[in-house]
This record gives sequence, structure tokens and C-alpha cells, in this order.
Amino acid sequence: MAHVPQIKVPATYIRGGTSKGVFFRLQDLPESARVPGKARDALLMRVIGSPDPYAKQIDGMGGATSSTSKTVIIAKSTRPDHDVDYLFGQVSIDSAFVDWSGNCGNLSSAVGPFSIAGGLIDASRIPENGIATIRIWQANIGKTIIAHVPITNGQVQETGDFELDGVTFPAAEVQLEFMDPAAEEDGAGGSMFPTGNLIDELDVPGIGVLKATMINAGIPTIFVEAEAIGYTGTELQEAINGDAKAMARFETIRAHGAVRMGLINHVDEAAKRQHTPKVAFVARPKDYVSSSGKPVSAADIDLLVRAMSMGKLHHAMMGTAAVAIATAAAIPGTLVNQAAGGGTRNAVRFGHPSGTLRVGAEASQENGEWVVKKAIMSRSARVLMEGFVRVPGDAF
Repeated sequence: MAHVPQIKVPATYIRGGTSKGVFFRLQDLPESARVPGKARDALLMRVIGSPDPYAKQIDGMGGATSSTSKTVIIAKSTRPDHDVDYLFGQVSIDSAFVDWSGNCGNLSSAVGPFSIAGGLIDASRIPENGIATIRIWQANIGKTIIAHVPITNGQVQETGDFELDGVTFPAAEVQLEFMDPAAEEDGAGGSMFPTGNLIDELDVPGIGVLKATMINAGIPTIFVEAEAIGYTGTELQEAINGDAKAMARFETIRAHGAVRMGLINHVDEAAKRQHTPKVAFVARPKDYVSSSGKPVSAADIDLLVRAMSMGKLHHAMMGTAAVAIATAAAIPGTLVNQAAGGGTRNAVRFGHPSGTLRVGAEASQENGEWVVKKAIMSRSARVLMEGFVRVPGDAF
């Protein structure tokens, strides 16, 4: 029988923050994959190596974790005052779907560098030495991200001494501003707090009534208290990811929170919306040892946060969840703010499994409603490989 040959698609494999993903220019995709739909999803799943019943993604570019099962499509922006449109696809590891419901904050740090190197930014916008300011339209959630990309001798600077816990080697710092991060377009009623409350009581079958702060900022996130679900907030991945019952409990919390936030109509729909919302648990500062063996002192952090991503405890912190943490911490009365000691604050340093991260947000009240104009954090990005990714010609 005849066999269809593989095709080559121009692509770049990039680490952005504590994630990795395969980046494409929209113009480089096969014609059928340049528009949303089954062909695009099938192509991206085959690139990453999903669905994989072995959950290893051996036959693709994915790394068998939520942090490494990611794809990005970039195009010159059609919107005024923006440089590029950025679309993020979270590829399920063991199921046949791509979740387009949210952003990836970590990979956001690589969008500016990729766009410059890929010729998507007008050369007049790039200094010979200094900082290039790239305005990004985040197409999944309809938000603006401003990336400040270091430039040396007319090229993106990738090496440097900026250290990010969860990433082994230092690199150049990329500062990100997430403008007006409260979600407005994700079916959650257009409010930062879709229930209208800073803290809700969430009745979860098999667990009981939990206090929860449910917020749309960066990414829809459900915050609960670590102590209320039997944790200290100092847990590392193995404490939860090796416990099937624990992961099932978190998924139940996530599903019921998603319904309460108006993201889905019934808990059964959560299985097809793995990327959002996120579930995180918070606690007051405590000493612990990070996954790299580095001690983290309670005196050096404002609070502890652990977050679930695609059903498992994240090894560090999702960038979008960090935006949610910064936003919730800036608003007195949320569980995040309470864990950080309460009061008014415009920045926090929190402890996560890999170490610590500082994030900031500017919050204010307008007409009795809390608004956040922007959240700020620093990340780094580095190209790991560029050229072509190959897929069977009949894969999409």
C-alpha cells in the first residue's frame, strides 16, 4: 500500500518562563490549519504527540506535562495599536482535544522575542541596543500584554543573569505587563468576581463547604485555604500527583467552582475544559525546602501558593495564575490577601514548589467595584531549537 510522506512545517521550540512550547507563524501553517477548526487541532495534536494513552508524548514534541504540552500561533495584528496577535493552544496529553479557553502567562514572555526574530515587527520599532516594547493582543481572552524585550546589537538578547525559580539556568529578563487582566469575555459575566463576592462558600460533594475566592484575572482561578483541604501549603509535586484520590478531589472542586463562576453549565462539562479554571490553595508563610533542595524562609515570602494545572500540581506557578495571585492579593478581603497578612498591597512574593516569585498589581475601587489596571511580572525566554517540525501528511 502507498504511504503518505511527512510534511515539514516551519516552527520554533521555545522555553518561556517555566513552560515550553512549539511556536508557529500563522503564515507558515498548512492552509487548512490557518483557520480555527478540526484541521488545526489535529495538526497541533500530532506535533505535540497527542492523544497518547501512555501519557508520555514520545512520538511528538510534548514533554508529558501541562507545562510542556503547549502550542502558540503568532500573526501580525489586525487590531489598532497592537503589533501581533497571540493564540495559545493547550494540548491535552491523553485526550483528543486542544483547549483554547485561556492564555499561558509563561509562554507570553516568548511572544515578543519570537515575533521580533520572525520578522513580524517593523524594523523601525527595534532599537540597536535597549528595550523593544511589543504590544501583544492575547486572542484567547481578548486582552493586551505589553512585553519589554532586551535588544543587543539589533538582536533579541536571550542570555543574561536573571534567575527564575523553576528554571535551571539564568537568562535575559523579559518584563510583562498584563493590562486590565480581569476577564470580560470568557462567559463569566464580565466581572472580576463573577459571583459578586470576594469570598464564597462552595459546597463540594464529598468534601463539604469550602471558603473560596473565585476570580477572573489572568486566568479564571479558584482559591481555597490549604488547611481546609488537609494541606499546609508547603507541598511539593509528589505529595499530590502520586495521590489519585487527591487529584480527583481537586477536579471536583474545579468542576463545581467552574459552574459557580458561570464558565460551564454542568460539572460534566469540566472534562472538556481542562485548562480553565485553575484551582490553587493558599496559606500563611512557613519555612520549607523547594524541589531543588533550596530552603525557602517564611521571612522571605508573604504567602504560600500551590496550583493545579491540567489535573496535577504545577512544578512552579503558571504565569496566568501568578496574575490572578497578584490581583487577588491587592484586594483586601480575598483569601489570597488574608493569607498574605491582609491590608493594602501592590506586590507580593509567594512561595511555590520550585521557590519564590514576586508579582505586582495595581488595584483600585471605582463605583464600588474593584478594578485592576495591570499586573506586572518578570520572566525569561530562550529559543531551544528552530527549523521544521515534521508530521505525517495525512495527520490533519
